[in-house]
Amino acid sequence: MSNSADSPQSGSSPDRRRGFRPVRVLTVGVFALAGLIFFTSFNTAKGTNIRTDTSLLKLSDLIHERSQKNGELDESTGSLRRDVESLAERDDGSTKAEDDKLAALEKNAGTQQLKGEAVTVTLNDAPPDATAKLPGYPEPQPDYLVIHQQDLQAVVNAMWQGGAQGIKVMDQRLISTSAVRCVGNTLILQGRVYSPPYKITAVGDPEKLQQALADSKAIQNYMVYVNVYGLGWKVEEDGTVTLPGYSGTVDLQYAKPVE
Repeated sequence: MSNSADSPQSGSSPDRRRGFRPVRVLTVGVFALAGLIFFTSFNTAKGTNIRTDTSLLKLSDLIHERSQKNGELDESTGSLRRDVESLAERDDGSTKAEDDKLAALEKNAGTQQLKGEAVTVTLNDAPPDATAKLPGYPEPQPDYLVIHQQDLQAVVNAMWQGGAQGIKVMDQRLISTSAVRCVGNTLILQGRVYSPPYKITAVGDPEKLQQALADSKAIQNYMVYVNVYGLGWKVEEDGTVTLPGYSGTVDLQYAKPVE
């Protein structure tokens, strides 16, 4: 004999015994979440086609726009600084010895022009379709074919090691607080953005500068990629050149604790 609880005659259908199914709760939740997403998207767009509206600047466009603006501000700052220095020199009450000391400090700080014999190194990305030129090397990954931050830093460090009196990267003079940074295959230097080829110019003894470049272990490693995958490398003696003085702000930027 069957148990009364299992009998259809018990007055309860199988669905009723199971109660409200959990899957129905999940379905309601999914539809509620979808409605919230649609509402949020509508509220964010406010009638704008987020995918195709040309009024929305790409991040790269914004970066280049800010870079150009920073360049203009640097030129304006440099012009104002020269005006201030000219006015201060008219009657500052200082002695010649004090003026000479100040000039030497400004020269060492990199805020004044520097003239002398120079060497320029040019770094460039390899062709996008480059292949391994020498046997025993793997086919290149995309990472192998672009200039990296450490490549630029290796050249700058070698030039300082070779006794450089001053260094210019692209069109900007380096000072003690300058940071050479790369994002992707673009260089960000003192608030401005550059694309390859990258030029680094140093004023100093050309022979010592070139020897320092040749002795650098980091550059020797870079030269493997030059010979195998075609990364760009060119060293030139420029004769006598004049490096510009640093024209940006000299105020130190640092984090402050929240009070």
